[in-house]
Amino acid sequence: MIYRSKWIGLNAVIMSLLMLVLFTTGCDTPSQSRATVANAEELKVKLALTNPGDTILLANGEWKDAELVIKAKGTAEAPIVVMAESLGGVTLTGQSNLKLAGEYVVISGLYFTNGYTPTAEVISFRIKKDDLANNCRITQTVIENYSNPERHDNDYWVGMYGKNNQFDHNALVGKGNRGVTMAVRLNTEESLDNNHLIDHNYFGPRENLGANGGETLRIGTSHYSLSYSNTQVINNYFDRCDGEHEIISNKSCGNLFKGNVFDECVGTLTFRHGNENIAESNAFFGNGKPHTGGIRVINEKQKVINNYGYGLTGHRFRGALVVMNGVPNSPINRYHPVKDSQINSNTFVNCDYVQLCAGSDAERSAVPQSTSISNNIFWNESKNDVFTAYDDISGISFDGNILSPNIKSLGAGFKAVDAKLVKDASGLYSLSDASVTAGITKEFAVVSKAAAGPSWYTKPVNGPTFGYGKQIEVAADQDLFKAIGEAKAGDVVLLADGEYLLEKKVAVNYPITIQSAGNAVIKFEKSNLFVIENGGSLKLKGITIDGVESPDYAGNAVVATSKYSMNRNYKLFIEDCTFRDLDVNHSFNILKVYKNTFADSIMITNSIFEDVSGTILELNQENDDIGIYNAEFVIMNNNSFKNIGKEVVNLHRGGSDESTFGPLLYIDHCTFDKVGFSVKNKGGKAFSLHGVQKTAITNSVFTDIKPFNIFHTVGEPITMISDCSIDRSKLEISDNTAELSKLNLSASAKGTDDEKIGYKQ
Repeated sequence: MIYRSKWIGLNAVIMSLLMLVLFTTGCDTPSQSRATVANAEELKVKLALTNPGDTILLANGEWKDAELVIKAKGTAEAPIVVMAESLGGVTLTGQSNLKLAGEYVVISGLYFTNGYTPTAEVISFRIKKDDLANNCRITQTVIENYSNPERHDNDYWVGMYGKNNQFDHNALVGKGNRGVTMAVRLNTEESLDNNHLIDHNYFGPRENLGANGGETLRIGTSHYSLSYSNTQVINNYFDRCDGEHEIISNKSCGNLFKGNVFDECVGTLTFRHGNENIAESNAFFGNGKPHTGGIRVINEKQKVINNYGYGLTGHRFRGALVVMNGVPNSPINRYHPVKDSQINSNTFVNCDYVQLCAGSDAERSAVPQSTSISNNIFWNESKNDVFTAYDDISGISFDGNILSPNIKSLGAGFKAVDAKLVKDASGLYSLSDASVTAGITKEFAVVSKAAAGPSWYTKPVNGPTFGYGKQIEVAADQDLFKAIGEAKAGDVVLLADGEYLLEKKVAVNYPITIQSAGNAVIKFEKSNLFVIENGGSLKLKGITIDGVESPDYAGNAVVATSKYSMNRNYKLFIEDCTFRDLDVNHSFNILKVYKNTFADSIMITNSIFEDVSGTILELNQENDDIGIYNAEFVIMNNNSFKNIGKEVVNLHRGGSDESTFGPLLYIDHCTFDKVGFSVKNKGGKAFSLHGVQKTAITNSVFTDIKPFNIFHTVGEPITMISDCSIDRSKLEISDNTAELSKLNLSASAKGTDDEKIGYKQ
């Protein structure tokens, strides 16, 4: 069959057997020589003298600013091996990278950390465009937190070129800047029909980039998407890969994705471009985490068979199963219609959304054709409206699909059964009714977490952000600045009652909690009290922040982000706090952010804000309108805002890119009184929400405020305002994604000056 890789042939079997001996016994292959080198120059000299079967050991230790260029020619029976003296013993730091070319070369045991590549790739299976690697292998290697400090500077961590190469038992963890973590490149004839094997790797946590360009794995590009790659992606473990909504972006033909696990990954395995691809026997565990998805189908002759999804919550393009609409006569870089595809024998348990004809609009008007959805199980006892059909689904045939009794059926081809979920020893659910033959088969098998990645590497765990360190008690007559500076990640600085005056800005370089046991008041004399630097997060609890001693200048802020690019996301939590007298001059903000910074969550609860001359949350610095924004989740519960000079929230996401999820804003049980009346409030708004993807405002009271402006942009934004007291005339809702006449805005109760309204798009 066309997707089966030529790599799984005699040469691969021979190499695998040789490598098994090498890495399980500690011995190298039969060789003519074995030598140890201490730096890149010695390696270069030794490589010029190598013969098939030779082994070069890289001396353990730190190799700083080491640009390794490895070119050699081994044979299938006697590859040339370049390996660390002990696995993981060679640490490549600073401006280091690796370029590989030649034939039958094996590289093993390297560890890239504490730096970033000076070129476009950390590891490249080529030296120059016409000098490629073929039949080569990289194994037992780690790239961890090796990110360019400029968040939106683009690079890859691994670029695969040439043919018949293998990338296995490696770990790629913590990429923080823009660019695909790993890419299979098809940009020359020599790299087409490449038959690469990507197996048993651990793709570790990748934070939300808040922009396009955060894929974990991409195979091809739109320009080469109708060419065959024939790459196999088998038995890899994707752990919390949240960069953007395409975890894997398939952009070529003939690829196989089998036996992979996607553990709480935000996004989907996406057949974005290319035909004749297969997703078989993969597991997607969302466990209720927001935006987790399964498989998105676009293009022709795709197969989605024997996959398992559990607890997937993503909607629209990020559902458990998404079948897209296409563009008629689509250009190569848009959406080719779904045709002649099969979605069979899959199981989806407690998955919230199955989206058919997704993306239907004036451009994407070509509905799926000659496609079957059969013998699948869709089971969700807590949600009835699992299926959404956005357009004509007559081109999809349905047969033998099983539903939980509560799910609303799409019609013929679906049968509800009265059964119970049964969990097996591996944690997978099936139905208690033995007569049900739909869903995954007995042959279903995926990789374990332990079997993926290097044998020597300890995988990161998902620990708490705050409160896991020690507790540091500080009295009012002690040096608070010094105490915070000496704290470590996860520590809690506990303040006694009294006043604390800070004369310097406090740099937050790690997650830290500052908490009051009773009645602690902090005053400050600089333009900022706290500055969140790269790697920092801040939690304030039970503190009163008083601006009476702040400098008489415009533009102060209690909390600011770094002025420089941050390639790590931060959190800001404010709980049971009071902010007062922040009006010594105009534009005094609670939070001020800068470009190229990103909060994955900002949460304000049970707090009071009075007499603030500026904005509470100024999240509008990514104003180039290219799909980038400053915060993902903004949550405000049970707070009071009074005499706020500018906006409570100014949150901006512009442009037409659809590769991200947020921003998302939730406001509940809050009161707002006299908001937006500063003469410096040039926009004249109490709230400015531009391009927010989901807004939910409930149980809140708005009194004497400037207009509440909501502008919908890309995608299918959802705005819900319910059980709120607000003057309807203050709501300014505009939309460039649909005609406003199509929106549902209705009043559920009326008053003289305000209305209790419910609004939903």
